[in-house]
Amino acid sequence: METVTDRVSNPFGMRPDCARFVPGYGDANADFHVVGDHPGVHGGVDTGVPFTGTDAARRLQDALVRGGLLEATGDEPAVDRTFLSYLHMCVPEDGDPTAADYAEMERFFDAELRAIAAHVILPVGARATEHVLETYTAQAWKTDVDMPALHATEIHGAGWLVIPIRDPAEWGDGDADALVDALETLRSTDYRQESDLGRFVAGDDPYIVR
Repeated sequence: METVTDRVSNPFGMRPDCARFVPGYGDANADFHVVGDHPGVHGGVDTGVPFTGTDAARRLQDALVRGGLLEATGDEPAVDRTFLSYLHMCVPEDGDPTAADYAEMERFFDAELRAIAAHVILPVGARATEHVLETYTAQAWKTDVDMPALHATEIHGAGWLVIPIRDPAEWGDGDADALVDALETLRSTDYRQESDLGRFVAGDDPYIVR
């Protein structure tokens, strides 16, 4: 089932209880969901769009364009089958969010992630990667998240394929190209996480679900 909406910014009308927030942005029927930490880390405080307004955000956008996940960069990047959002969409008033703050925002993030129902989650940075691996993969993740080692690798989750992305502010030589190569390879394959439940319903037609 596809979500019917023409809104690119905040398509599901999320309204967290905070003075300022950066809502999800992109295609509500995305195949790819890029997940960051919060606006103070990954941009958007001034633009209102995730992964914008900083040198690191522009670096990530450039790689996503080269990898085929964005059509064009900018403060309102052109998207096609890609959605951008944060674990914690509120703009921190003083320093980083606390553990309680992240816990409070979890319901918004989880609701949006499940509404988008992308096939591939791309967590950016250690915090987003740790949360996605612990919450949305079947494997128990008990060791420290080694982002240089996990960067641009494929991890199969419970209904999602996960490709961690090292924080672009920390990218070294080859990190951008590694991500681009991984995305190009992925897009050349059948990456969809779907099941055919047609055997459970009348008729011979397939019934494909996420």
